[in-house]
Amino acid sequence: MGFLLVVLNGRVIVILGGTAEGRRLAAALPDAMVSLAGRTERPALSDRTRRGGFGGAEGLASFLRQSQVTAVLDATHPFAGQMHHNAAAACAETGTPLLRVERPSWAAHPDAEGWSWVAGHEEAAGEAATTCGPVFLTVGRQHTLDYVGQLAHRAVVARLVEAPAGALPPSWRLLTARGPFSLDGERALFREHRFGCLVTKDSGGPHTDAKLTAAAEAGATVVMIRRPQAPPGVATVGSVDAALEWVAHLPTPT
Repeated sequence: MGFLLVVLNGRVIVILGGTAEGRRLAAALPDAMVSLAGRTERPALSDRTRRGGFGGAEGLASFLRQSQVTAVLDATHPFAGQMHHNAAAACAETGTPLLRVERPSWAAHPDAEGWSWVAGHEEAAGEAATTCGPVFLTVGRQHTLDYVGQLAHRAVVARLVEAPAGALPPSWRLLTARGPFSLDGERALFREHRFGCLVTKDSGGPHTDAKLTAAAEAGATVVMIRRPQAPPGVATVGSVDAALEWVAHLPTPT
């Protein structure tokens, strides 16, 4: 997770980022300072970077007060559930306008009804264990090792931006790569490994959705982890352009 602190026409705006949407916002606001919490060792942002978190909802509320923040844009990953709740709580406490920038879910994908939708990683690992053939695991660095217990003796290809903190079983293969991924590349990967199952999160958006088409073409089972429940009452838009439009209409401090 990262954030941008933007001063725009007298308005102080915090952008919680660390995503493709955050990078687009950073590009649209080139004078912004970028700050990361440090979860990713090689973040795909700019060289205007510093590290450090807020210290939970209370720390964020204190930061909003001290910086006299006008508004907050939450453009964190759809699975950054704790940050979503921290942002909602801090903004409610300080009376700061909050907008969630959330990429569209894959629930509207043409093949979504045929996927196995699950609530979390333990259930996803259990579903994958019942399938045949190698497993393509794309659940992120934090949770890859959660699958070792149930898939230790299966052929698994885990694709991550960075290697996980612990060792992987001998039957597993690690691929380190950062999206977006092309459809031709995903098709080639499915042909090479003959995947019988894809396990992924409902991250949404176009940057990593080619694997879903490749899985359908290969006849592979798709195990899809649902997004965490969003905080109630938070205004949400589905694009960076809509977020910038919201920012443009914020009142100018007197």
